[in-house]
Amino acid sequence: MSIKNALPVYVQISEMLIRDVSAGHYLDGARLPPERQMAKELGVSVTTLRKALNDMTHKGMLEKRQGSGNYIKTNKNLASVYSFFRVELIAGGGLPTAELLALDRTVKPTHFPAFGKGNEAYRIRRLRRLNGQPAVLEEIWLDGNQSAQIRPADLSESLYLFYRKSLNLWITEAEDQLTIATVPEWSPATFDPTHGEHCLCAQRLSRSQSGAAVEFSLNWIDTNVARYVARIK
Repeated sequence: MSIKNALPVYVQISEMLIRDVSAGHYLDGARLPPERQMAKELGVSVTTLRKALNDMTHKGMLEKRQGSGNYIKTNKNLASVYSFFRVELIAGGGLPTAELLALDRTVKPTHFPAFGKGNEAYRIRRLRRLNGQPAVLEEIWLDGNQSAQIRPADLSESLYLFYRKSLNLWITEAEDQLTIATVPEWSPATFDPTHGEHCLCAQRLSRSQSGAAVEFSLNWIDTNVARYVARIK
C-alpha cells in the first residue's frame, strides 16, 4: 500500500536538491541552471520549482542574486527532513519515497536492544525507493507507549516528520551498526536481493529529545543500487 501522506512536490524537490548538495553533486557557490530549464528537467512547473527554491533559501541552502541566478550555500547545521536517512544511490543523492507493506502492534522481540517502557511496539514494514528504484527494506519498531493508536493513513513518507508533528516525539540522536543479515521472508518481489539471501543491514537504535531509546529498526540495503553513507563534518 502506498503512503497517502506524501510530502508536497515542492518539498520533495527541495529535499532532493539538498541531498544532491550533501552528495557533492553541487558545490558551495555553484550556480544552478536557469529555472525554466530545471523545471523541465525535473518534470514540474516553474511555480513548483520556485517554491522548492524558496524552501532551500529559507533553510539557508540557497542564495538568490537578482539578475544573476540561484547559488548553492552549504549549511552544516541544516535540519533536513531526511537528515537521518543515510542511504544514497551509488552515484549519490536520490529522492527517498516509501511504500508501506504492513503496520501492526505486537510484542517486542526479546533479542532486540531495550527501547521504551512498554512490552509492545508498532512494527512498520516499508520498501524505500530512491528516485523510483527499490533500495532499502525497512522494519521499524516504535515503542507502543508513544501513541495509543497509529493507523496506516496517519503515516507520512518521513517517519521522523510524522513523529514530530503527530506524536510530539523528536528523534535527536541515533546509533547505527552495520552487519550482514538474511533478507526476511516478507520481502516483496520488487526488492533485490531476494528472501534468504544475505545483504548489508543497518541496525539503528534511536533516542528522543529526552535521551530515552524509543525506536529500533533494521534496514536491509540493496548494494547494487545504494550505499550507506555517514559524513563527518
